[in-house]
Amino acid sequence: MNPFECSGSPRPAEDSRCRWLRFSSWLECVCVVTFDLELGQAIELVYPQDVKLTEKEKTSICYLSFPDSYSGCLGDTQFSFRLRQSVGRRTSRFTEDVYNRDAPVTLQREVSHFFGYVYFRQVKDVSVKRGYFQKSLVLVSRLPYTHLFHSLLQIIAPEFFEKLEPCLEAVCNEIDQWPSPIPGLTLNLPVMGVVLQVRIPSKTDKPGGSPVKQIARENLLPAPTLLPTIHELDLFRCFQSVLIHLQMLWELMLLGEPVVVMAPSPNVSSETVLALVSSISPLKFCCDFRPYFTIHDSEFREYTTRTQAPASVILGVTNPFFIKTFQTWPHIIRLGETKMAGDLPKQVKVKKLSKLKTLDTKPGIYTAYKTFLHKDKILIKRLLKGIQRKRPSEVQSAILRRHLLELTQSFIIPLERYMASQMPLQRSVTPWKTPPQIRPFSQDEFMSTLDHTGPQLTSVLKGDWMGLYRKFFRSPNFDGWYRHRHKEMTQKLESLHLEVICNADLLGWTKDKSEVEIVDLILKLREKLIKARRQQLQVKDGVLDKLEAFITSIISSLPEDLQTMIQMI
Repeated sequence: MNPFECSGSPRPAEDSRCRWLRFSSWLECVCVVTFDLELGQAIELVYPQDVKLTEKEKTSICYLSFPDSYSGCLGDTQFSFRLRQSVGRRTSRFTEDVYNRDAPVTLQREVSHFFGYVYFRQVKDVSVKRGYFQKSLVLVSRLPYTHLFHSLLQIIAPEFFEKLEPCLEAVCNEIDQWPSPIPGLTLNLPVMGVVLQVRIPSKTDKPGGSPVKQIARENLLPAPTLLPTIHELDLFRCFQSVLIHLQMLWELMLLGEPVVVMAPSPNVSSETVLALVSSISPLKFCCDFRPYFTIHDSEFREYTTRTQAPASVILGVTNPFFIKTFQTWPHIIRLGETKMAGDLPKQVKVKKLSKLKTLDTKPGIYTAYKTFLHKDKILIKRLLKGIQRKRPSEVQSAILRRHLLELTQSFIIPLERYMASQMPLQRSVTPWKTPPQIRPFSQDEFMSTLDHTGPQLTSVLKGDWMGLYRKFFRSPNFDGWYRHRHKEMTQKLESLHLEVICNADLLGWTKDKSEVEIVDLILKLREKLIKARRQQLQVKDGVLDKLEAFITSIISSLPEDLQTMIQMI
């Protein structure tokens, strides 16, 4: 059964919630933000209408949906933001769902944040007092599907600005007919006369695998528009002015260092932050990141306080005011409009933080950071030669993505290999004992394995790999990686234990046992069964059904008073 489907016919009170269940597997809601002369930015419309956003969330969406006045964005602009959900919001029904179990960690559904995907239009309009029409259409979602949602906005936003609310209602109804996003499946998503064909990535996909190919469907009109990715950005465009510093930026992301990206527009700001976060894929970036951040953000004070060290967060900003605010931060990337030096994009320089001026700060990377690894000069030459030869941006991006993937894998594989060695042997899992514990992670023991199984086996980059690992161990990214791997291994042990229990002669074991021992066994097995279903444990077919059948049969063999007591527990 699809976990997102409603079963049976809903009662009228449930109709609204049940009706939008498919919609909510993709989007939380759609917002229209407009500029009001008296109120400033204001939410004009939220759809579906029964979606409950807190006042704090509404205020954040209002400010994050408009470029600030310094950006000077005329015409149509697209960008992204990410905001923290209000404290006390009811936990999402998607917590520990099937999607997150099967999706890559980098594409899992957010539990405590929303993404906002914005299509902002500002055009001259003499009928408006300010002389400009200013409005944003915003898709709010827990899914990091940047490319898919911006492609969707390009289809629906121009039509919406002409026809307004009726158009939006029709689009939301169409999205409510979409199949839910299930990792590994290729889906056709119809909207406004267009069919978008997308493949939802799965955690079993080979990293850096071949691009999505179109699947032929008979009698499908109109012919689907294939989206080769739902989440990937044009990395080359995002990094073209910092190509020679790619190694430094990768290390800053890996180590979860505090970084501010100062850009000329929300589009450049958000794309750069999201590109930086994706640079350590398939490792999940476990720090906070804000693709577009404003002085009105509810976390502004939290992140700009000078009474403590900067948090592990990447902030994308456009307001020059932030130059003064973030003078104490260790890493500031100041981007300008891309300039060409002959055929090549002009590369920004690394500069001392003392050179950061309040006014007229020139583009550059302001930091005192020294990289642990040397630059890959071959990669830089290859990319620069590609520019001279007019190599397509998507090809340049593929080269970049492959390089970053191989670099991250070279770093992570020794950790994965060591972690796997901490797993108890399968033969040590027996039906009559609690599953054995995973051995603790020893940093010293891991470091001693690097001489024979370190990154030098798969990477040509030279440098202080040991120093990089030591610093990585103190980062939120290591903590997040370790917790995720430990949880996966613990669940694997639980699955093995369930399978061993089901293969054991449980009925034979109960023959010479007292009623107290049998009841204790039933309660423990029932608890394991409930836990396995709640956590969506991946076990062999029939294991859970077999365990449930055993519990039922053994309960029925007990005296009636005991049966009644067990049913009540």
